[in-house]
Amino acid sequence: MGDEEMNGGAGSMDSMESRWVFQDEDESEIDEDEDEDQHRTTVMDSEDDEDDDNAEQRLIRTGPRIDSFDVEALEVPGALRNEYEDYSLGRKLVIAFQTLGVVFGDVGTSPLYTFSVMFSKAPINGNEDVLGALSLVLYTLILIPLLKYVLVVLWANDDGEGGTFALYSLICRHAKVSLLPNQLPSDARISSFRLKVPSPELERSLKIKERLEASLTLKKVLLMLVLAGTSMVIADGVVTPAMSVVSAVGGLKVGVEAINQDQVVMISVAFLIILFSVQKFGTSKVGLAVGPALFIWFCSLGVIGIYNIVQYDSSVLRAFNPIHIYYFFKRNSTKAWYSLGGCLLCATGSEAMFADLCYFSVRSVQLTFVCLVLPCLMLGYLGQAAYLMENPSGADQAFFSSIPIGAFWPVFLIANIAALIASRAMTTATFSCVKQSMALGCFPRLKIIHTSRKFMGQIYIPVVNWFLLVVCLVSICSISSIDEIGNAYGIAELGVMMMTTILVTIVMLLIWQINIVVVLSFLVIFLGLELTFFSSVLWSVGDGSWIILVFAIIMFFIMFIWNYGSKLKYETEVKQKLSMDLMRQLGSNLGTIRAPGIGLLYNELVKGIPAIFGHFLTTLPAVHSMVIFVCIKYVPVPVVPQSERFLFRRVCPKSYHIFRCIARYGYKDVRKESHQTFEQLLIESLEKFIRREAQERSLESDGDDGDTDSEDESSCSRVLIAPNGSVYSLGVPLLAEHKESSKPISEASTSDEVRSVPPTDPEISDAEQSIERELSFIRKAKESGVVYLLGHGDIRARKDSWFIKKLIINYFYAFLRKNCRRGIANLSVPHSHLMQVGMTYMV
Repeated sequence: MGDEEMNGGAGSMDSMESRWVFQDEDESEIDEDEDEDQHRTTVMDSEDDEDDDNAEQRLIRTGPRIDSFDVEALEVPGALRNEYEDYSLGRKLVIAFQTLGVVFGDVGTSPLYTFSVMFSKAPINGNEDVLGALSLVLYTLILIPLLKYVLVVLWANDDGEGGTFALYSLICRHAKVSLLPNQLPSDARISSFRLKVPSPELERSLKIKERLEASLTLKKVLLMLVLAGTSMVIADGVVTPAMSVVSAVGGLKVGVEAINQDQVVMISVAFLIILFSVQKFGTSKVGLAVGPALFIWFCSLGVIGIYNIVQYDSSVLRAFNPIHIYYFFKRNSTKAWYSLGGCLLCATGSEAMFADLCYFSVRSVQLTFVCLVLPCLMLGYLGQAAYLMENPSGADQAFFSSIPIGAFWPVFLIANIAALIASRAMTTATFSCVKQSMALGCFPRLKIIHTSRKFMGQIYIPVVNWFLLVVCLVSICSISSIDEIGNAYGIAELGVMMMTTILVTIVMLLIWQINIVVVLSFLVIFLGLELTFFSSVLWSVGDGSWIILVFAIIMFFIMFIWNYGSKLKYETEVKQKLSMDLMRQLGSNLGTIRAPGIGLLYNELVKGIPAIFGHFLTTLPAVHSMVIFVCIKYVPVPVVPQSERFLFRRVCPKSYHIFRCIARYGYKDVRKESHQTFEQLLIESLEKFIRREAQERSLESDGDDGDTDSEDESSCSRVLIAPNGSVYSLGVPLLAEHKESSKPISEASTSDEVRSVPPTDPEISDAEQSIERELSFIRKAKESGVVYLLGHGDIRARKDSWFIKKLIINYFYAFLRKNCRRGIANLSVPHSHLMQVGMTYMV
């Protein structure tokens, strides 16, 4: 199949074109809502579509699918576009400055405190100690930020999106490992859903995929790793500002002898309050302002480093010989091992480079790091080491003590600006990570403000911002020592580094499909290195850095409880959805009065009729003449193109006037359209769907009258996109539901043959009249008004449940739901057009 040439990429799948599919020799699967008189199919559970994977299949050419229509949507203000293409040279230079300000702030300020923390745990007893510590720092810089992150991890991005959840999203697209059962086969037809078909020769990838999909335990372990990494990123957003600002302000003790540590802490608190207050102005505004400042900072590091090497001792260049690392451990043994926690601080900010990648391209980050950031950092450390060879007593403030007297105050000013930039870099990465986790159902809904009209990835989350500030201030006031803050910094940084290493290893095995020796080398080298560092920082966790560890654990449980509760709620809604038998018994009037108008019923189900709709029928005196079930669904891709946003399906026979609309968003997408724009977009999309549906049915001479629920997933149980862009649809064609047993499949499903026999004039006239009647009905319903029907479904644990489950669901999850952002606010629904009904599910 991989060698078969097929026409059309994922982005240009016109439903008027014929397509290649696999026809099951076995019975096909249909949704439980399908009419029972389908002669070829057997009713099966719609939620279990994996049983068909083993069915015998053969490749046939079919007519166009009619179960969905990806509309050519209106351009909504704020719709995503490629933000960095076709820029002038001047604009590219501006973006380069922003790259410095956003991505490299954290790693750029590590010279402020790395040697100070290292030598507080392993005091200098000779020049060999300085060379050993310097060699350790240099090779840590080469191994972790350069080799691991810049050359490997950055390529594991999800269409330009970096971070822990971006890796998880990437894995979810290539294997069904998500615990939330709302995946649809049609999601794979999104053009940004770039699914790569595993090569038949690489059985290892297929086996790993099958093992991940079959094992619930592995799925849970993978989710736990992702949640743990995300909690460490958030903890990093607390400790990075504390470490950077306190270290920078601590330079006052070198310039002004009267300044003590308590005064340094108070000044740092004031700086941090100002820093978090300006976060709302966004990355583009602040990043443009501080980008040149950070450029000056890196240049200052390089110049001061060269000056100190020439002025004091050029023999520090011998530190590039790794033998000095062995001598350092031989001389200091246990103390050298303790100092590893301080050494790691030179690599802090590596994860921020990956998490902040969504703002810039991989190439720009790589070139900037290799050509500017890494050389300047190395020169800065070499210069500090040269100074300490002559002045070992200045180790407690190695950076500021090594600055030439005449340049002290200008460099002090630039250092403080750089520290504020570093704090912003990690805070920005935290915002991005929280938004991704919210979109994938692992974090309570919060208000998100988009700070730039041009760059949609630039966001600000007020609740997270002020929460980080409070915890940061508490940490500074309770852990005043720079060594203890550095240890807490190492715990947070190493936690997310180890999670990233494991997830990237899975990406290598499952997606990149590279040689197993390379994968094992990556895992053993970097995970072993990080575990060694982690053992060092954990040994000192009792010094006060435990506060950050406890904070990370709290964030982990918040995300776990939210994901667990959301999963239970969705599964319960799936089990309690209304049956088609009940809908048939109610009739087209649904057992009540159909008032003119359109009712948009928001729910989370992607299949079936939600139970909350039955609650509306029994609660309200009338129901709208047209009902559309709207599901806002986030799919595991960064961006869903606007032209592929909506997926329409008909529910029940035509006389019921009930449709389903699945509005699909990526975790990076922005929903900024007003309710008027959304309504206009939805209605126009529905009209296009009806025209396309009628047009396609008219091309099928043996088609039925279309009065069945077209929510049949048998049309496309799986769609894969090959590396060459060809589209492979694995499943049973939708047109198999039509009564065509009297004709061979190939004849009925070849669209070219069908098109060659135009329908008669009476048929055309009847079809046109049917379309016009339905479109006229929609327009009249639209003129009568659109009402938003919101059902608030809460869950409670059953009385016979375990105590822990009652505690989690009835108290913790209920508390989070009560205090998170409600669906009304997320949807921007006007209260005058709103109707709400509450419903409680027992789980």
